[in-house]
Amino acid sequence: MIDQRTIGYIDCFSGISGDMFLGALLDAGLSLDELRGQLALLEIDGYTLSVEKKSCGAIAATALMVETAEKHPHRSWGDIRQLITASKLAEPVKETALSIFSLLAEAEAEVHGRSVDTVHFHEVGAIDSIIDIVGAAIGLAALNISSLQCAPLPMPRGWVHCAHGLLPLPAPAVCELLQGVPTYGVDLSQELVTPTGAAIVKGLAATYGPMPPMTMTSVGYGAGSQDLANGQPNLLRLVIGTPQVSVEAQTVEVIETHLDDWSPETFPYLCERLLALGALDVALIPIQMKKGRPGFLLRVICDQAAALPAKECILSETTAIGLRFRTEQRWTLPRESGTVPTCWGEVKVKKITTPTGETLTPEYEDCRRVAIAHGVPIKAVYAEVARAGSKEFKKDPLRQGSPERVEGLRANGSYR
Repeated sequence: MIDQRTIGYIDCFSGISGDMFLGALLDAGLSLDELRGQLALLEIDGYTLSVEKKSCGAIAATALMVETAEKHPHRSWGDIRQLITASKLAEPVKETALSIFSLLAEAEAEVHGRSVDTVHFHEVGAIDSIIDIVGAAIGLAALNISSLQCAPLPMPRGWVHCAHGLLPLPAPAVCELLQGVPTYGVDLSQELVTPTGAAIVKGLAATYGPMPPMTMTSVGYGAGSQDLANGQPNLLRLVIGTPQVSVEAQTVEVIETHLDDWSPETFPYLCERLLALGALDVALIPIQMKKGRPGFLLRVICDQAAALPAKECILSETTAIGLRFRTEQRWTLPRESGTVPTCWGEVKVKKITTPTGETLTPEYEDCRRVAIAHGVPIKAVYAEVARAGSKEFKKDPLRQGSPERVEGLRANGSYR
């Protein structure tokens, strides 16, 4: 199943900079004329904008060039905020650009031990950086990209020269911006992630990890301005498409622990908490442990985004002092949540598509509600649902997957 939203995946195998991201947007379909027209609303002059196709290795990419006579810009956060706010750009574009610059201001303030209001941008206050960030906001709006996911970012070593002098790589502002973002080290002594690129990722990416399920509609490559010493193409790839709606992840994390000194009477509460945090399944299995003690195997299955909260919950709510976890693949049948009519009103069900056809599975909690409300055996409610059949199934667009799963997603903010 797919929906009509447009999403993007930032595949930053060689890092990211502002011009690489804007180049990738242009390569993926953003019109240069539209970009120029929108940037004219910013009421800033003294620059020329041009693009060219260049080959990076065997891959054709779009390189963006912003030429300016400006030498040593020292714009404050207030200057840039006023520039964007006073422009005739659409409000969503303004909001996106301001949110990215706000992150930059906070990072610079933290690195230099100053207040946000007194921060003066150097390189990122230059016209080219303003064009990169505002252009990114324009491009996302023009291509109707509703959300972005980003790959983990490569972190190099070495040094970079800037207005502040010689700084270690990754640059301090980059380290500040990317707190909470997945990264990995690479053996290169060249800047791969610039502060502008880091701010774009932090401000725009909703999640991080492998490419999400999608039907690809376009791919854009933005070229970097330097050749990498290891010979790999210095490119940023932006993949755009429509998402495949799959509430249940097919790559999951399995978390386990053995418990021999814990009271299982709190398991229902623990189970509710874990489901609310995004767990897909929770099981408690009786086992016999060392020295003949009876105990339990607690097993939690969740998608990788919910793994850390689930682990913290287990360690807080049980007597476990350690956890085992591993990544596994799984295969689930397509399912939709909805209702069928019965003599007692609508009853919630799941419609499951199997290799041999469709089946309806009643939702226990709703059948229980109907049975209590009407004073009938719950098996009679199940039988009535079976008689309804899949032809009378009415899809509920707001409830995909199990009720517990949807409520968990709503509780941790992942369901929108």
